[in-house]
Amino acid sequence: MAIVVDKDACIGCGACTGVCPVSALTLDADGKSECNADSCISCLTCVGTCPVGAIAEGE
Repeated sequence: MAIVVDKDACIGCGACTGVCPVSALTLDADGKSECNADSCISCLTCVGTCPVGAIAEGE
Protein backbone atom coordinates (compact mmCIF):
# COMPACT_ATOMS: atom_id res chain seq x y z
CA MET A 1 0.00 0.00 0.00
CA ALA A 2 1.54 3.29 -1.10
CA ILE A 3 0.53 6.81 -0.28
CA VAL A 4 -1.43 9.06 -2.63
CA VAL A 5 -0.72 12.70 -3.39
CA ASP A 6 -3.48 15.20 -4.10
CA LYS A 7 -1.76 17.16 -6.87
CA ASP A 8 -4.32 19.97 -6.62
CA ALA A 9 -3.54 20.50 -2.94
CA CYS A 10 0.24 20.01 -3.20
CA ILE A 11 2.17 23.29 -2.98
CA GLY A 12 5.48 21.77 -4.08
CA CYS A 13 7.36 22.66 -0.90
CA GLY A 14 9.32 19.38 -0.95
CA ALA A 15 8.95 18.73 2.78
CA CYS A 16 7.85 15.15 2.06
CA THR A 17 10.80 14.40 -0.18
CA GLY A 18 13.19 15.33 2.61
CA VAL A 19 11.68 12.99 5.19
CA CYS A 20 11.04 9.90 3.09
CA PRO A 21 13.51 7.25 4.33
CA VAL A 22 13.53 5.41 0.99
CA SER A 23 13.36 8.41 -1.38
CA ALA A 24 10.03 7.24 -2.81
CA LEU A 25 8.80 10.84 -3.12
CA THR A 26 10.10 13.24 -5.72
CA LEU A 27 8.89 16.45 -7.32
CA ASP A 28 7.58 16.07 -10.86
CA ALA A 29 8.12 18.47 -13.77
CA ASP A 30 5.34 20.71 -12.44
CA GLY A 31 6.97 20.87 -9.00
CA LYS A 32 4.31 18.66 -7.43
CA SER A 33 5.04 15.67 -5.24
CA GLU A 34 4.72 12.18 -6.68
CA CYS A 35 5.22 8.77 -5.14
CA ASN A 36 7.02 5.79 -6.62
CA ALA A 37 4.68 3.07 -5.33
CA ASP A 38 7.29 0.36 -5.91
CA SER A 39 9.67 2.09 -3.48
CA CYS A 40 7.16 3.31 -0.89
CA ILE A 41 7.24 1.33 2.39
CA SER A 42 4.05 2.97 3.73
CA CYS A 43 5.75 4.38 6.82
CA LEU A 44 3.46 7.45 6.56
CA THR A 45 6.17 9.87 7.70
CA CYS A 46 5.32 12.11 4.77
CA VAL A 47 1.64 12.25 5.73
CA GLY A 48 2.44 13.99 9.01
CA THR A 49 5.03 16.23 7.38
CA CYS A 50 2.89 17.73 4.61
CA PRO A 51 1.88 21.22 5.75
CA VAL A 52 -1.26 21.26 3.59
CA GLY A 53 -2.49 17.68 4.01
CA ALA A 54 -1.93 16.78 0.36
CA ILE A 55 -0.65 13.29 1.17
CA ALA A 56 -2.81 10.44 2.45
CA GLU A 57 -2.60 6.71 2.99
CA GLY A 58 -3.59 4.83 -0.14
CA GLU A 59 -5.84 1.81 -0.41
